[in-house]
Amino acid sequence: MKTLKKLLFTGILLVSFSQLGFAANPEGDSQKTCSETFMFEAQTPWEQTSDKGVVRQVVGYNGTVMMVKVKFEKGAVGAAHTHYHTQVTYVAAGKFEFTIGGETKIVSAGDALYMAPDVKHGCKCLEAGLLIDCFSPMRETFLAK
Repeated sequence: MKTLKKLLFTGILLVSFSQLGFAANPEGDSQKTCSETFMFEAQTPWEQTSDKGVVRQVVGYNGTVMMVKVKFEKGAVGAAHTHYHTQVTYVAAGKFEFTIGGETKIVSAGDALYMAPDVKHGCKCLEAGLLIDCFSPMRETFLAK
């Protein structure tokens, strides 16, 4: 009976870790739950977002975290939206007007922002720039093709 309990407990832990994204799919197919270990910019595609003048490049992820580079042309707008993910954004280049939870501020290279889950946020690019977004858990829709 002890062995059965131990096996059941271990099985539950393995399923739980897998569901959280700690285990990559050994088959290496498109349904894996983590990125490659090394992701080279020249080999990682940029994709158009739903916002004009905004492209993104997913640069690493597993089920619990995702990092994404987001490039903005001057004047481009990141439409206001919400999602259940926690988000931290680092401004790598440029200048942006961000509105988070009804509060608006100008941020520029070197600044960072925190967006709690389900808080409405969006931005307007004042000077062409690059944002580094980190999400927890990962944004599954960014991988869907």
